[in-house]
Amino acid sequence: MTSLKRSTADPYATNISSKVFVRSTKSGKVQKIVRELYLRQDIPCSSRLCSICLTNAPADANGFIAPFILSEKPAGTGNFPTGHYLVPDTNALLNGLDLFEQKTGFYDVIILQTVLEELRNRSLPLYNRVIGLTKSEDKHFYVFFNDFRLETYVVREHGETINDRNDRAVRRAVSWYGEHLQHSLKTSNKAKQCPAIVMLSDDKDNLRKAKAEKLSACSLSEYVSGLEDANRLLDMINASRQEQGSRTTIGQQLYPDYFSLSRMMTGIRAGTLHQGIFNVSPYNYLEGTVHVPAFDKSLLILGRENSNRAISGDVVVVEVLPKAQWKAPSTKIIEEDTLNKNENAETEEGATEAVVSEQERRALQEEVKKTHGNNIEGRPQPTARVVGVTKRNWRQYVGHIDSSSTSVATQGRRQQTVFLIPMDKRIPKIRLRTRQAEALFGKRVLVTIDSWDQESRYPIGHFVRSLGDLETKGAETEALLLEHDVQYRPFPKGVLDCLPQEGHDWSVPASLDDLGWKGRRDLRDLLVCSIDPVGCQDIDDALHARPLPNGNFEIGVHIADVSHFVKPNNAMDAEASIRGTTVYLVDKRIDMLPMLLGTDLCSLKPYVERYAFSVLWEISKDAEIINSAFTKSVIRSREAFSYEQAQLRIDDRAQKDDLTQGMRTLLMLSKKLKQKRMEAGALNLASPEVRVQTESETSDPVDVKTKELLDTNSLVEEFMLLANISVAGKNYEAFPQTALLRRHAAPPKSNFEELANQLKVKRGFSLRTESSKAVAESLDRCTDPKEPFFNTLVRIMATRCMMSAEYFCSGTQSYPEFRHYGLASEIYTHFTSPIRRYADLVAHRQLAAAIEYEQLDISLYSKARLEEVCKNINVRHRNAQMAGRASIEYYVGQALKGRVVDEEGFVMKVFSNGFVVFVPRFGIEGLIRLRDLATPEPESIFDAEEYVLRVSGSIKVKVELFQKVVVRISDVKEEFTGKRKIKLDLVKS
Repeated sequence: MTSLKRSTADPYATNISSKVFVRSTKSGKVQKIVRELYLRQDIPCSSRLCSICLTNAPADANGFIAPFILSEKPAGTGNFPTGHYLVPDTNALLNGLDLFEQKTGFYDVIILQTVLEELRNRSLPLYNRVIGLTKSEDKHFYVFFNDFRLETYVVREHGETINDRNDRAVRRAVSWYGEHLQHSLKTSNKAKQCPAIVMLSDDKDNLRKAKAEKLSACSLSEYVSGLEDANRLLDMINASRQEQGSRTTIGQQLYPDYFSLSRMMTGIRAGTLHQGIFNVSPYNYLEGTVHVPAFDKSLLILGRENSNRAISGDVVVVEVLPKAQWKAPSTKIIEEDTLNKNENAETEEGATEAVVSEQERRALQEEVKKTHGNNIEGRPQPTARVVGVTKRNWRQYVGHIDSSSTSVATQGRRQQTVFLIPMDKRIPKIRLRTRQAEALFGKRVLVTIDSWDQESRYPIGHFVRSLGDLETKGAETEALLLEHDVQYRPFPKGVLDCLPQEGHDWSVPASLDDLGWKGRRDLRDLLVCSIDPVGCQDIDDALHARPLPNGNFEIGVHIADVSHFVKPNNAMDAEASIRGTTVYLVDKRIDMLPMLLGTDLCSLKPYVERYAFSVLWEISKDAEIINSAFTKSVIRSREAFSYEQAQLRIDDRAQKDDLTQGMRTLLMLSKKLKQKRMEAGALNLASPEVRVQTESETSDPVDVKTKELLDTNSLVEEFMLLANISVAGKNYEAFPQTALLRRHAAPPKSNFEELANQLKVKRGFSLRTESSKAVAESLDRCTDPKEPFFNTLVRIMATRCMMSAEYFCSGTQSYPEFRHYGLASEIYTHFTSPIRRYADLVAHRQLAAAIEYEQLDISLYSKARLEEVCKNINVRHRNAQMAGRASIEYYVGQALKGRVVDEEGFVMKVFSNGFVVFVPRFGIEGLIRLRDLATPEPESIFDAEEYVLRVSGSIKVKVELFQKVVVRISDVKEEFTGKRKIKLDLVKS
């Protein structure tokens, strides 16, 4: 038998090494994996100073040599006057990545393969941010594959830890770079000084060994101290490490230990522990909930100790408390700004403070004492405590420095501790150590949470950057974009390079023989028009209708053919998939695609030819679908109407042209389609709809108006729904495992319990919830002849009982789970807005393959890949909605700034110490606390069973659910959050 073992006489054997991995299989056996590494000497250093690597650099299959990245004249500092390249280790990136993203410094950075792989294992979000930096053309970040280069590869020694091996690999790479560049400059006789190769590390042992090896090495703080603007930059280093270094004694443990991972996993499998997402009440910061499948109602988490350092959005593991400790949800508004005002951020240095303040303890005890009634709100429900966090969903947070948290220091770089109060009231105060407290007061500040130790009552974070002064339009707009994780950076060059070279001069080819016409139907003769909101520039959809000889109608929905311009897996597609959706704010739009496409080449503007993807139906006069067809096409829109213009045109009986008659046909059929949907059980829900009028040049708010919904709004909606349903069926038929669809799950019956009880107690209505049709019919009956808005109010409240609709991959659910509850449709997708939604773009690609127009990209055959896409666009879609609402809230506040207006409102929720009022005129809701009614706070009696609050003492008021009240609306700057908010005062009840 011939041995396959490589001979030691092999001249290339020195260039081959092995990596050994050990892993366990599903059966529990241990498997040893050996991989050979082929070490090379042609991996370039990528310095433009180096002539050796330029000669030896490998070319790709096309003979192209990647351009070198590291500068010929790198920047210098006081410590490194001849210029320097930076080589961070993993600790440096973990503790200071915000520094590396600064535009004012940290250029010419060598990211070692060893570090990048370790970072990926430690923190995927940080890894992705580093990858983003390597793609930036101006930052000069270069990934050096040190584990594949012969001179820099390091073999792990016997008994050496992986961490020590990686540290040694970093030092070896730093040493090689210095020797290599010196040799290159000497060989080429260039009269240039060699830049310093500086290792950055916060690992003391690694720094000590580097200096012993005579390498240039320093910690992040040492390096930053020598830079301009050091005060600001030093604040951006991970605060948890600084905090640990500043503590001289072991503090008191304030929070319970987390369970070990194995104990948590065992408990979850056994059903004794449960996993879910932790959510904090917007009205009571001491009350959280976790929804788990084992219980109909969410588990209540009461108090700091039970929440055990969980932050809203974290994935937590909880243990259900004994039934004797089960409680009812809070009926009291508890706000941190009133209980924990004027706390000193420095007092916890010795960790002497209790985790629960005396004020918080009293507030919780008052809640425990209250009598549980027979109504839904008063019934005890399961309570639990957090025993571990399996996933921290921490993000960057925006807030402002609490001026009362400590005294202002102006002594150079002296650090002091302050509190940052996040804009989101559900997030606890964040302790920051900063050298620039005085400069940050009155600013919107972006921070990151670094840790939350058992010895600290609050999480510890570090400064990232200042956004600007509180209440300025730029700072507040950027704040809401960051708060809702909206990707708003300019499109990178790689994305713009994917645009057609003709730019705005691009046009549909004149010749029908051109490749652009292949497989397309010429529909330019159809009388197509678009109907959109006023000022719409990204026109996704257009429609047409014309009579057929047999008495039926041909109806067409024509959608912008974005997939013609955005090809799978290129830079533009990758960017669009990350952004997920266009975000609409009051004064601007954050586009998913570059404006050239969104507002010009893809937009179905009137009077120009455009590529489209058309859905064509033959529909009877009774709105029955006879047949349907799908085709790529070319159209020429005849007109771009606003909803109001289209309505006027339809209503003007003097207009008898074919285009107007087509719109009348569409309106007639849309009403019949809607009626069919309603009869099938579709829900007609409501949400606060207002429009902020702004000054055209400055975008300053002028007025707030309630959106008026016209018949033309419903016309467009019905045919878009029909197109989405038709395409969903076609795509599922072609790709039963990988069709991208949209579902709306039926809400659990428990979601409606509170609203059902409220309607029964206050109005005598019965809310049936066994099906969407039952809900729809029940809502139709919830009317008050004396108050027309009552039905709308109930529909708004019912909307909040619903589950969120979500995108999903068809192979991950059984067919009955496809159902869209709100639309009463068995199957549904999004197809009609590809300019502004990535889901629609995927649906276009799948439909193009389904009709055999083109081959489907291999990535869309992958269920796992599509699941990742769905997960991201679900988050992006929700964030976009939240950002849009936050923008309206901000501009409504600005529009009312300095004004005092009395308006009618309706009581939506009643607490034992306040109530929530909804004001239809402005689409806003606000909290009126008892302390707002009189000083001192008046006495009250809360009847939880009847939803009635009776106030006595200096002011006598009776407030009950659904009651119409008159409120005085003014604006006020919230001291705690720094936001300008609408303030409501009760005028008449």
